[in-house]
Amino acid sequence: MRSLYLCILLLSLVLPEAAPATELLILQSSRSLVYAEALRGFRAAARSSEQPLVLSDYAEVDVQRLVREVRPRMVIAVGDKALTACRKIREVPVVSMLSLSLSQKPQSDHVGGVTMVAAPGRYLELFAQLGAKRIGVLYDPKVSGLYLKRAAAEADDHNVSLTTEPVRHSRDLQGKLEKLKGEVDLLWLLPDSTVVTTVNMEALLLFSMTQGIPAVTFTGQYLKNGAAASLDIDPYDIGVQTGELALSLLRSGPDQKVPVLDPRRVRLQVNDSVLRKLRLRTP
Repeated sequence: MRSLYLCILLLSLVLPEAAPATELLILQSSRSLVYAEALRGFRAAARSSEQPLVLSDYAEVDVQRLVREVRPRMVIAVGDKALTACRKIREVPVVSMLSLSLSQKPQSDHVGGVTMVAAPGRYLELFAQLGAKRIGVLYDPKVSGLYLKRAAAEADDHNVSLTTEPVRHSRDLQGKLEKLKGEVDLLWLLPDSTVVTTVNMEALLLFSMTQGIPAVTFTGQYLKNGAAASLDIDPYDIGVQTGELALSLLRSGPDQKVPVLDPRRVRLQVNDSVLRKLRLRTP
């Protein structure tokens, strides 16, 4: 894999030395179809000069040095690895997309973007439509604490209550599930890396089936395993939304606080057979 120094050398050959050479430095964590789809939407909305870089193509990348060399007006971070690499950047704003940590950790004023999890209110609306009032949530406070705090603040508005159980290690899940027996009428699965492991997903969905309560997830891939419903993101529209945000910030000039936004478009998917079995109407 190429080093950062070769990368900078290549960039210096194609970029003029006078004035900022490009408006956007796009740092992509790796090559994936999801990232490509999001970038397609981004470029449709923000037609700006750019310098793309895929971090996984290089053995190491000193992003701070890269920013000093390329001198962009803004950095676009695609994915968690890219956002982590941008944490020490102070010279220019950082706009992120498709990064789970964007909604899981506090951000400085110059770091923001569009998260990749539906707003808590979207889920709470869905729970109300399913007739669920007692919502069980297993979560790692270090991973999902901020998101769940938002959900708790909005729960009363949707006439639902949250029963939360902190899980600080994936092996503790089974004991936490026992505490939810008979106490909840819906299981809410967050994109929490401590809770959602391959082994734990089997236990979570088995709990849903044996307790006769629906499980609502963040991705439709679990519907075939017994989840009742999911709220999926639209990578292309997240790209468009991120592009619109980036363009607005570029037009506003420097020293603007970069907001953290929820995805504006999510897609409801349901497992009709599970809903019928639980005698729930399709939301």
